[in-house]
Amino acid sequence: MRGKLIEFRNVSFRYGDDYPWVLKNCSFDIYESEWVAIIGHNGSGKSTIAKLLNGLLFPQEGEIIINGQEVNQETIWDIRREVGMVFQNPDNQFVGTTVQDDVAFGMENRGVPRDEMVKRIDQNLTAVGMAGYLLTEPHRLSGGQKQRVAIAGVLAVSPQVLILDEATAMLDPKGRTEIMETVSNVQDKNDLSLITITHDLREVVQAERVIVMNEGQVWEASTPREVFSKKDALQKIGLDVPFIAVLAEELKKAGVPVTKEPLNHEELVEDLWTLHSIT
Repeated sequence: MRGKLIEFRNVSFRYGDDYPWVLKNCSFDIYESEWVAIIGHNGSGKSTIAKLLNGLLFPQEGEIIINGQEVNQETIWDIRREVGMVFQNPDNQFVGTTVQDDVAFGMENRGVPRDEMVKRIDQNLTAVGMAGYLLTEPHRLSGGQKQRVAIAGVLAVSPQVLILDEATAMLDPKGRTEIMETVSNVQDKNDLSLITITHDLREVVQAERVIVMNEGQVWEASTPREVFSKKDALQKIGLDVPFIAVLAEELKKAGVPVTKEPLNHEELVEDLWTLHSIT
Protein backbone atom coordinates (compact mmCIF):
# COMPACT_ATOMS: atom_id res chain seq x y z
CA MET A 1 0.00 0.00 0.00
CA ARG A 2 1.41 3.39 -1.03
CA GLY A 3 1.88 6.03 1.63
CA LYS A 4 0.81 9.66 1.47
CA LEU A 5 3.50 11.90 0.02
CA ILE A 6 1.56 15.18 -0.21
CA GLU A 7 -1.23 16.44 2.04
CA PHE A 8 -3.24 19.61 1.50
CA ARG A 9 -5.09 20.29 4.75
CA ASN A 10 -7.82 22.95 4.55
CA VAL A 11 -5.61 25.28 2.50
CA SER A 12 -6.83 28.77 1.61
CA PHE A 13 -4.90 31.35 -0.39
CA ARG A 14 -5.37 34.77 -1.96
CA TYR A 15 -2.93 37.20 -3.59
CA GLY A 16 -3.70 40.07 -1.21
CA ASP A 17 -6.24 41.30 1.32
CA ASP A 18 -8.22 43.13 -1.36
CA TYR A 19 -8.41 40.09 -3.65
CA PRO A 20 -10.83 37.14 -3.62
CA TRP A 21 -9.76 33.74 -2.33
CA VAL A 22 -8.12 31.68 -5.08
CA LEU A 23 -8.25 28.55 -2.92
CA LYS A 24 -10.89 27.99 -0.26
CA ASN A 25 -10.49 25.31 2.39
CA CYS A 26 -8.85 22.99 -0.14
CA SER A 27 -7.94 19.44 0.95
CA PHE A 28 -6.54 16.46 -0.95
CA ASP A 29 -3.80 13.81 -0.76
CA ILE A 30 -1.30 12.55 -3.34
CA TYR A 31 0.43 9.22 -2.86
CA GLU A 32 3.89 7.84 -3.55
CA SER A 33 4.52 7.04 -7.24
CA GLU A 34 1.06 8.28 -8.20
CA TRP A 35 0.23 10.20 -11.38
CA VAL A 36 -2.40 12.85 -10.66
CA ALA A 37 -3.81 15.32 -13.18
CA ILE A 38 -5.24 18.59 -11.85
CA ILE A 39 -7.79 20.25 -14.13
CA GLY A 40 -10.19 23.18 -13.90
CA HIS A 41 -11.27 26.31 -15.72
CA ASN A 42 -9.04 29.40 -15.75
CA GLY A 43 -8.89 30.91 -12.27
CA SER A 44 -9.88 27.71 -10.50
CA GLY A 45 -6.61 27.55 -8.54
CA LYS A 46 -4.60 24.95 -10.48
CA SER A 47 -1.35 26.87 -10.96
CA THR A 48 -1.60 28.33 -7.46
CA ILE A 49 -1.56 24.76 -6.12
CA ALA A 50 1.64 24.09 -8.06
CA LYS A 51 3.35 27.19 -6.64
CA LEU A 52 2.24 26.29 -3.12
CA LEU A 53 3.67 22.79 -3.50
CA ASN A 54 7.04 24.18 -4.53
CA GLY A 55 7.19 26.86 -1.82
CA LEU A 56 6.91 29.73 -4.29
CA LEU A 57 3.82 30.74 -2.30
CA PHE A 58 2.61 29.98 1.22
CA PRO A 59 -1.00 29.51 2.36
CA GLN A 60 -2.75 32.07 4.54
CA GLU A 61 -4.76 29.26 6.13
CA GLY A 62 -4.23 25.52 6.47
CA GLU A 63 -1.17 23.30 6.10
CA ILE A 64 0.73 21.63 3.28
CA ILE A 65 2.72 18.53 4.25
CA ILE A 66 5.26 16.99 1.86
CA ASN A 67 6.96 13.76 2.87
CA GLY A 68 6.06 14.43 6.50
CA GLN A 69 7.38 18.00 6.52
CA GLU A 70 5.26 21.15 6.62
CA VAL A 71 5.93 23.68 3.86
CA ASN A 72 7.00 26.99 5.40
CA GLN A 73 9.81 29.57 5.30
CA GLU A 74 12.10 27.38 7.41
CA THR A 75 11.69 24.23 5.29
CA ILE A 76 11.50 25.80 1.82
CA TRP A 77 14.91 24.58 0.59
CA ASP A 78 14.34 21.06 1.86
CA ILE A 79 10.95 21.03 0.14
CA ARG A 80 12.44 22.19 -3.17
CA ARG A 81 14.80 19.21 -3.06
CA GLU A 82 11.70 17.01 -2.96
CA VAL A 83 9.57 18.86 -5.51
CA GLY A 84 10.70 19.73 -9.03
CA MET A 85 8.64 21.89 -11.38
CA VAL A 86 8.58 22.37 -15.15
CA PHE A 87 6.73 25.46 -16.37
CA GLN A 88 4.81 26.24 -19.54
CA ASN A 89 7.65 28.24 -21.13
CA PRO A 90 11.01 26.43 -20.80
CA ASP A 91 12.90 29.60 -21.76
CA ASN A 92 12.04 30.93 -18.30
CA GLN A 93 14.00 28.07 -16.72
CA PHE A 94 17.19 28.14 -18.77
CA VAL A 95 20.26 29.60 -17.07
CA GLY A 96 23.13 27.76 -18.78
CA THR A 97 24.83 28.61 -22.07
CA THR A 98 24.72 24.98 -23.19
CA VAL A 99 22.40 22.05 -22.52
CA GLN A 100 24.88 20.35 -20.18
CA ASP A 101 25.45 23.60 -18.26
CA ASP A 102 21.74 24.01 -17.78
CA VAL A 103 21.21 20.46 -16.48
CA ALA A 104 24.20 20.91 -14.17
CA PHE A 105 22.95 24.16 -12.64
CA GLY A 106 20.64 22.70 -9.99
CA MET A 107 23.20 20.10 -8.98
CA GLU A 108 25.91 22.74 -8.58
CA ASN A 109 23.65 24.66 -6.21
CA ARG A 110 23.25 21.51 -4.13
CA GLY A 111 26.95 20.72 -4.02
CA VAL A 112 26.76 17.47 -5.98
CA PRO A 113 30.32 16.14 -6.59
CA ARG A 114 31.57 16.62 -10.16
CA ASP A 115 31.84 12.88 -10.98
CA GLU A 116 28.27 12.32 -9.84
CA MET A 117 27.16 15.42 -11.74
CA VAL A 118 28.62 14.14 -15.02
CA LYS A 119 26.93 10.79 -14.46
CA ARG A 120 23.53 12.38 -13.79
CA ILE A 121 23.77 14.71 -16.78
CA ASP A 122 24.35 11.71 -19.04
CA GLN A 123 21.65 9.59 -17.40
CA ASN A 124 18.93 12.23 -17.47
CA LEU A 125 19.60 13.59 -20.94
CA THR A 126 19.56 9.99 -22.18
CA ALA A 127 16.27 9.41 -20.36
CA VAL A 128 14.61 12.31 -22.21
CA GLY A 129 16.22 11.56 -25.58
CA MET A 130 18.62 14.54 -25.60
CA ALA A 131 22.01 12.87 -25.03
CA GLY A 132 23.33 14.13 -28.37
CA TYR A 133 22.83 17.81 -27.49
CA LEU A 134 25.31 18.33 -24.64
CA LEU A 135 27.03 21.36 -26.14
CA THR A 136 24.03 22.80 -27.97
CA GLU A 137 22.87 26.28 -27.01
CA PRO A 138 19.31 26.09 -25.60
CA HIS A 139 17.95 28.82 -27.89
CA ARG A 140 18.75 26.62 -30.91
CA LEU A 141 16.40 23.86 -29.72
CA SER A 142 12.77 23.33 -30.73
CA GLY A 143 10.00 23.83 -28.17
CA GLY A 144 9.73 20.11 -27.47
CA GLN A 145 13.50 19.74 -27.13
CA LYS A 146 13.62 22.66 -24.70
CA GLN A 147 10.98 20.99 -22.52
CA ARG A 148 12.94 17.75 -22.57
CA VAL A 149 16.04 19.59 -21.33
CA ALA A 150 14.00 21.39 -18.66
CA ILE A 151 12.68 18.02 -17.46
CA ALA A 152 16.21 16.56 -17.43
CA GLY A 153 17.42 19.49 -15.33
CA VAL A 154 14.70 18.91 -12.76
CA LEU A 155 15.24 15.14 -12.69
CA ALA A 156 18.99 15.59 -12.18
CA VAL A 157 18.42 16.79 -8.60
CA SER A 158 16.47 13.58 -7.83
CA PRO A 159 13.11 14.97 -6.64
CA GLN A 160 10.35 12.73 -5.33
CA VAL A 161 7.66 14.82 -7.03
CA LEU A 162 7.65 16.19 -10.57
CA ILE A 163 5.11 18.91 -11.40
CA LEU A 164 4.33 19.84 -15.00
CA ASP A 165 2.47 23.17 -14.93
CA GLU A 166 0.91 23.40 -18.41
CA ALA A 167 4.29 22.17 -19.66
CA THR A 168 2.96 21.03 -23.05
CA ALA A 169 0.65 24.00 -23.71
CA MET A 170 3.03 25.70 -26.15
CA LEU A 171 3.78 22.56 -28.15
CA ASP A 172 2.12 21.13 -31.26
CA PRO A 173 0.22 17.81 -30.94
CA LYS A 174 3.26 15.74 -31.93
CA GLY A 175 5.45 17.55 -29.40
CA ARG A 176 2.85 17.06 -26.66
CA THR A 177 2.65 13.34 -27.35
CA GLU A 178 6.43 12.96 -27.30
CA ILE A 179 6.82 14.87 -24.05
CA MET A 180 4.10 12.86 -22.28
CA GLU A 181 5.62 9.59 -23.49
CA THR A 182 8.97 10.78 -22.14
CA VAL A 183 7.48 11.80 -18.81
CA SER A 184 5.57 8.52 -18.46
CA ASN A 185 8.75 6.51 -19.06
CA VAL A 186 10.75 8.68 -16.67
CA GLN A 187 8.13 8.30 -13.94
CA ASP A 188 8.20 4.52 -14.23
CA LYS A 189 11.99 4.34 -14.09
CA ASN A 190 12.45 6.87 -11.27
CA ASP A 191 9.45 5.93 -9.14
CA LEU A 192 8.26 9.54 -9.05
CA SER A 193 4.99 11.06 -8.03
CA LEU A 194 3.83 13.02 -11.07
CA ILE A 195 1.43 15.98 -11.02
CA THR A 196 0.28 17.34 -14.36
CA ILE A 197 -1.66 20.60 -14.49
CA THR A 198 -3.20 20.70 -17.93
CA HIS A 199 -6.03 21.53 -20.29
CA ASP A 200 -5.09 18.66 -22.61
CA LEU A 201 -7.64 15.88 -22.14
CA ARG A 202 -5.31 13.32 -23.69
CA GLU A 203 -2.92 13.91 -20.80
CA VAL A 204 -5.71 13.67 -18.26
CA VAL A 205 -6.86 10.20 -19.35
CA GLN A 206 -3.32 8.87 -18.83
CA ALA A 207 -3.31 9.77 -15.14
CA GLU A 208 -4.25 7.39 -12.35
CA ARG A 209 -6.42 9.99 -10.67
CA VAL A 210 -7.88 13.39 -11.51
CA ILE A 211 -8.48 16.30 -9.16
CA VAL A 212 -11.07 18.68 -10.60
CA MET A 213 -10.90 22.23 -9.26
CA ASN A 214 -13.83 24.63 -9.42
CA GLU A 215 -13.86 28.12 -7.90
CA GLY A 216 -10.96 27.35 -5.60
CA GLN A 217 -12.32 24.09 -4.20
CA VAL A 218 -11.96 20.39 -4.98
CA TRP A 219 -15.03 19.58 -7.05
CA GLU A 220 -14.14 15.93 -7.66
CA ALA A 221 -11.19 13.58 -7.06
CA SER A 222 -11.41 10.18 -8.69
CA THR A 223 -10.26 8.13 -11.68
CA PRO A 224 -10.41 9.62 -15.19
CA ARG A 225 -13.21 7.21 -16.11
CA GLU A 226 -15.32 8.25 -13.13
CA VAL A 227 -14.68 11.95 -13.74
CA PHE A 228 -15.55 11.87 -17.43
CA SER A 229 -18.70 9.86 -16.79
CA LYS A 230 -20.10 13.13 -15.35
CA LYS A 231 -20.20 14.83 -18.74
CA ASP A 232 -23.10 17.20 -18.14
CA ALA A 233 -21.82 18.33 -14.75
CA LEU A 234 -18.31 18.95 -16.11
CA GLN A 235 -19.67 21.03 -18.96
CA LYS A 236 -21.74 23.08 -16.51
CA ILE A 237 -18.55 24.16 -14.72
CA GLY A 238 -16.88 25.05 -18.01
CA LEU A 239 -14.81 21.94 -18.72
CA ASP A 240 -14.58 19.82 -21.85
CA VAL A 241 -14.81 16.05 -21.98
CA PRO A 242 -12.91 13.79 -24.40
CA PHE A 243 -14.46 13.51 -27.85
CA ILE A 244 -14.56 9.74 -27.49
CA ALA A 245 -16.77 10.06 -24.39
CA VAL A 246 -19.17 12.32 -26.29
CA LEU A 247 -19.22 9.85 -29.21
CA ALA A 248 -19.98 6.94 -26.87
CA GLU A 249 -22.87 8.92 -25.38
CA GLU A 250 -24.31 9.61 -28.85
CA LEU A 251 -23.99 5.93 -29.74
CA LYS A 252 -25.97 5.03 -26.61
CA LYS A 253 -28.68 7.52 -27.58
CA ALA A 254 -28.82 5.89 -31.02
CA GLY A 255 -29.46 2.50 -29.44
CA VAL A 256 -25.93 1.08 -29.59
CA PRO A 257 -25.34 -0.52 -26.18
CA VAL A 258 -21.86 0.75 -25.29
CA THR A 259 -21.13 -1.06 -22.05
CA LYS A 260 -18.50 1.19 -20.42
CA GLU A 261 -17.18 4.73 -20.41
CA PRO A 262 -14.33 4.59 -22.97
CA LEU A 263 -11.30 6.84 -22.46
CA ASN A 264 -9.80 6.37 -25.94
CA HIS A 265 -10.56 5.07 -29.40
CA GLU A 266 -9.06 1.66 -28.64
CA GLU A 267 -11.43 1.05 -25.72
CA LEU A 268 -14.48 2.05 -27.75
CA VAL A 269 -13.47 -0.14 -30.71
CA GLU A 270 -12.83 -3.08 -28.40
CA ASP A 271 -16.23 -2.59 -26.76
CA LEU A 272 -18.03 -2.42 -30.11
CA TRP A 273 -16.10 -5.38 -31.48
CA THR A 274 -17.00 -7.48 -28.42
CA LEU A 275 -20.65 -6.52 -28.86
CA HIS A 276 -20.51 -7.43 -32.57
CA SER A 277 -18.88 -10.80 -31.81
CA ILE A 278 -21.59 -11.67 -29.27
CA THR A 279 -24.45 -10.73 -31.61
